[in-house]
Amino acid sequence: MDVETLRTFVVVAETGQFQAAADELWISQQAVSKRIATLERNLEVTLLVRTTRGSRPTLDGQVFLPHAKNVLTALDHAEQAVRPGSRPLRVDVLHRRIAPAQAVYRFYRSCPEMDLDVVTLSEENADQAAQAVLGGSVDASFRALPASQVPAGVSAERLLDVPLELLVGPGHPMADAAWVRSADLAGHRIWIPGIRPGSEWDAFYRALSGALGLNIDALGPHFGDEALMDALADTDSLATLVGSGDRYLWPGNHDLRRIPLREPTPVYPHVLLSRSGDQHPRLAALRDHLLTTRPRTPDDTWTPDWMAH
Repeated sequence: MDVETLRTFVVVAETGQFQAAADELWISQQAVSKRIATLERNLEVTLLVRTTRGSRPTLDGQVFLPHAKNVLTALDHAEQAVRPGSRPLRVDVLHRRIAPAQAVYRFYRSCPEMDLDVVTLSEENADQAAQAVLGGSVDASFRALPASQVPAGVSAERLLDVPLELLVGPGHPMADAAWVRSADLAGHRIWIPGIRPGSEWDAFYRALSGALGLNIDALGPHFGDEALMDALADTDSLATLVGSGDRYLWPGNHDLRRIPLREPTPVYPHVLLSRSGDQHPRLAALRDHLLTTRPRTPDDTWTPDWMAH
């Protein structure tokens, strides 16, 4: 069934005049008559009858009219949903506690009229997230993706470098340090539960362990961030790593300490992935916000040499 034919029937039924419908639709009265005849022939019913005062729907026309309106309304909504700039900017932030989510939130706070849809493709690795961007299920994703694995059609720009910090309980030997040399962590157990084999996090921390000689493990079940904070508070031998822009909360009596790492400062580089060319109009505003608000990173940073730039 032709949409314009359906629209023509609705306009004739509402105006009560073939000529009025022709004027509104910017077509000839003959074209209106042909469209109505075609629709009635396809439905095998008479929808309109002409009178001395114009045209009015038949009983079948009255039954058909609300359904025709609903179809046209649904089509209008569908077109509006995909019109450039009309639908929300859809961004994958991997985890809602970490720096990319906080950066997107600050972006939203700077322009609350911006329509955003923040998602977490938590089961996807970096390659799969890039494919989600390429396929259009998300407009952008923050990931640590090797340059060699960025697929054709996807742009990768390093816009959010996050220095890592040591997080320890009050009894840890380094709890009172103003800052810690990364090399001094050798021999200390750094527990980061929940690292999935084959994930970008797994690749990053393997590279970090090898480069700086750190003892990083993900042994044991991961009962969530709150359980990790409890474990840190209850022991003097356990530490973990968090991003300086990550947002973690714990009870005040835990007295956990965030300690900067230096010489070198391990940096997790969040790369903004987006489709090349066909981009959401609001993505440029997000990119500009990240460029103008990102904090200055230390000069002595470390990142894996395979990270996209």
